Amino acid sequence: MTSRDRAARALVLIGVAFLALSLYLAVQGVVVLVTRFHPHHSSLGIICTAITVLIMFWLAAQKSRVGRALANEVLITEGRVTMVSGILATGVLIGLALNASLGWWWADPAAGFVILFYALREGREALHHARSLADR
Repeated sequence: MTSRDRAARALVLIGVAFLALSLYLAVQGVVVLVTRFHPHHSSLGIICTAITVLIMFWLAAQKSRVGRALANEVLITEGRVTMVSGILATGVLIGLALNASLGWWWADPAAGFVILFYALREGREALHHARSLADR
């Protein structure tokens, strides 16, 4: 198997992961809204989530920077996956903060629906890159 084949396979796996994440966010968001589930919050949870946000965005930037320097499409795409993790953590943090301060229990699933569209786009793009690599 060539490095191009391995890269195409990795991009397919990343694309499928994005699409699976999108499906999860859609189902979870609908379930939370329909059942009117009211999550609990804690100061420690909010602090840990804020730290996670910072780490994920830093890690995403580093992966993207190294991927561009190496012209490695898989690492660049992995940087996007990590960026989505940072965005997810940000959505959770905003949801926790809005629930804690204003009692907006629905804020977290609403943020999930916004992230869902980003994840769909990134999944489609990763699969497109995989097809482009395979066609070369």
